[in-house]
Amino acid sequence: MLYLCRDFRMDRGSMKHNDEQFAPLWELNELWETLTEEERTYAAEHAEVVYYEKNELIHSDGDESLYMWMLLRGKVRIFKEGIGQRQQIIRLLKPYDIFGYRACIAEEAYNSSASAVESCAVYRMPKECFSHLVRQNGSFCYQVMLMMAKDLAFSEIQTVNLTQKHIRGRLAESLLLLLKNYGYEEDGHTLAMLLPREDLANMSNMTTSNAIRTLSQFAQEGLLAIDGRHIQILDEKSLEKISRLG
Repeated sequence: MLYLCRDFRMDRGSMKHNDEQFAPLWELNELWETLTEEERTYAAEHAEVVYYEKNELIHSDGDESLYMWMLLRGKVRIFKEGIGQRQQIIRLLKPYDIFGYRACIAEEAYNSSASAVESCAVYRMPKECFSHLVRQNGSFCYQVMLMMAKDLAFSEIQTVNLTQKHIRGRLAESLLLLLKNYGYEEDGHTLAMLLPREDLANMSNMTTSNAIRTLSQFAQEGLLAIDGRHIQILDEKSLEKISRLG
């Protein structure tokens, strides 16, 4: 029999919002498709929707791991703070991405921070409930292992990109990653992500002034068109070449 996990510890965020309706977990991310009907009922009972405002922290580096999350609406940044409180953005999440799960499995504190890039909604599930599903269902556990392996591979590639590529290569890589995650606006050229220059710099492991200067160079070369935070990609192939050559 499944045990009930009732966890009334509250962290940041609010459960009070409008009457938005979201589909159940297993209709949004294939990870949850392996759950049995009984396990889906269990998951639905313990996954609650929480809302965060722009720039609000979801969890901080070093916090006790209480929950794992799945983004429903909006955008979330995963980052670490380095020397002088300078942030390094590790990942930018899109709807239905899952985060915070590794610390839950390892029963460790979170080793990075997460905050809302814009107003967002997330499913959250208490660590004990998620861990129970991992132990209970072998197929679900395997899917979690695949997800973790893919996240590890991405982190390894990012480490090489951010430490070995030159400034132009790093910025081109970041722009292409934004394009892959969020796509274009309806015009087919404007990135569907309004990112402050500081965040773009933190993604690319460079100073804000270097990010602004390199963006201007790309614009002068006809690769981009810039209007405030709106960035149009005019020559995607050239950006790919710059990223590839580093």
